[in-house]
Amino acid sequence: MTRDTGEKIDHKAVLAAQLSNRIGRRSFLKGVGVGAGALASAGLGLTPDLARADQAGHIRIASLSHIDTLDPHFTFFLSAVQIINNIHNGLLKVTFDGEAVKFEPDLAASWDMEDDTTHLFKLHEGVKFHDGTACDAEAVKYSLMRVKSGDPKSPHAWKLELLDEIEIVDPLTLRLKFSKPYAFLPVALTGSTGRAGTIVSPAAVEKYGMDYGRNPVGTGPFKFVSWKDNDSIELEANPDYFEAGMPKLAKASFMLINEPSTAVAALVSGQIEGMNDCPLQLVNQVKQVPTVNLYGGVEGNYTYVGMNTRKAPFDDVNLRRAVAFAIDRDAVVKQGYFGLAQEAYTPISPPMTGFYDPNIADSGRGQWFDLEKAKAFRAKAKTQGDIEVTYLMTEDGPGGTRVAQTLAPMLAEIGIKVKLELLEPAAWVKRMKDGDFEMLDFRWWADLDPEETLYPEFKSGGSWNYWGWDNAEFDRLCAEAGAIIDTEKRAELYRKAEDHLMDEAPVAMLAHIPVYKAFAKKVEGFQYVPCDLVNLHTVSIA
Repeated sequence: MTRDTGEKIDHKAVLAAQLSNRIGRRSFLKGVGVGAGALASAGLGLTPDLARADQAGHIRIASLSHIDTLDPHFTFFLSAVQIINNIHNGLLKVTFDGEAVKFEPDLAASWDMEDDTTHLFKLHEGVKFHDGTACDAEAVKYSLMRVKSGDPKSPHAWKLELLDEIEIVDPLTLRLKFSKPYAFLPVALTGSTGRAGTIVSPAAVEKYGMDYGRNPVGTGPFKFVSWKDNDSIELEANPDYFEAGMPKLAKASFMLINEPSTAVAALVSGQIEGMNDCPLQLVNQVKQVPTVNLYGGVEGNYTYVGMNTRKAPFDDVNLRRAVAFAIDRDAVVKQGYFGLAQEAYTPISPPMTGFYDPNIADSGRGQWFDLEKAKAFRAKAKTQGDIEVTYLMTEDGPGGTRVAQTLAPMLAEIGIKVKLELLEPAAWVKRMKDGDFEMLDFRWWADLDPEETLYPEFKSGGSWNYWGWDNAEFDRLCAEAGAIIDTEKRAELYRKAEDHLMDEAPVAMLAHIPVYKAFAKKVEGFQYVPCDLVNLHTVSIA
């Protein structure tokens, strides 16, 4: 495609420029002993024929959050992605050089755009899945179609809605044709947070069916060995990994530890070498440990109170608005998040340069604490007098049960009496997915683009729209924004979409949360990526 002048347009360069504007430079690395070496490029070769690594060492990492499945096309949780990302690859991958997040080829040896809706991927030659089968164009097509139109339906299918055709050009080349320009595509096609572009073994899926999530087979630096409930998930090095010299470790164990203080004690004593999540209440304590490095900062995320709009009492928009303005977010940040978080007015978070408004607190947009406004909306609610509701809570997540306990007296101020019900994480997740709740607090994590911040959670009828909210204009604005590359135009559309969401308040915003990981100083080569990943292929133990 060319401009009217005859000059050829480099569509990929245009897209890359817009992507690089999304996430500006931030202070991600904090705490003890974090140096530039942690971010240095590994200088990886990308041909399977190059020298293999001499794998040695065993890293043990505490995994503190609920893991639902190791099937990338069906997981809802970043705690699962942190493991999946070491077993599988995507067509693309997320990289971070300390200045900017980028999206680069992974299983793809090259990625080109023939025009603004057509993407050409050439795969590395000789790459095999852990079961010995070939990772070729047919296998990649199988994975993409499993996400787009498989049965049962993948919760990530929305990411490939605009995909019209997959053409296999030759055994190692695919052409993906989309109905419109698609700004979110590079995120979707990563093998980590995107999940739609994570490539799985067709043979393994056919063999295990829906049990694939307990028997994952990818092309990644580590092979799945076992999953023992309430104990550990074990991985071993893939000696045939296509990135030369990787992985460096022989084994990796994700220890399923529910109690954060137990994990910290194990890290300090040397029983484990890392934590995939350092809870906020322990951050200051861990910073003081001389043998530990702490990585982290505010990432693309938000926490909120979700209300079930499908049934009373929160089918009443005025009651939901009352909740939204009754919450003192400063108190929530201090009591629920130990003063480390940042108040959230809307879902779009500070790292999203070009989309986030740094002056949003003075803009009049979004939700904020205003008790008089809350009481005014409460007076308009269909049900007057005291209302009793059940608030589901779990110890999982950055706020644990502290957020619910902090919110209860605030809601009492507007005549909502809260009954707190504590559940185990798995039971809590099931109740949420089944719509068997009235209210709860939840989090949305590791976002790199407003598309994933807004659309899947709140799209009418969407698989992650647990709140049952419907708004056709919100859907239209998000869909229009997703088909535009220009950041300024997209930002305007997403802000309009946010305004509809914040006004009708199926959720009440709480905070943007810093995310921290902790590793013993003897762990070398960890490359921090600001979307809650734990990439182990470059890691070694001194």
